[in-house]
Amino acid sequence: MENTQANISADLQQFLDKFQPNKFKLMVKGVEIRGIKDMHRNITQAKDLIERLELNLVVSHNAEMLSYGGFEVNNA
Repeated sequence: MENTQANISADLQQFLDKFQPNKFKLMVKGVEIRGIKDMHRNITQAKDLIERLELNLVVSHNAEMLSYGGFEVNNA
């Protein structure tokens, strides 16, 4: 089994520092923010933060993620 370590881009680290999620899972392509109660508000805040700081990141989510209160922030 290979040891795969995800590297955090500078943009992703800046996003995490500003957004300050309580729970997140580091993935190869970005992070998955978890345990969100108000999904619409938090996704909107994440998108606004990315735009305001001009970060090279994208927010993605689907119905499965909604079931456990999560969304992804990935490197673009």
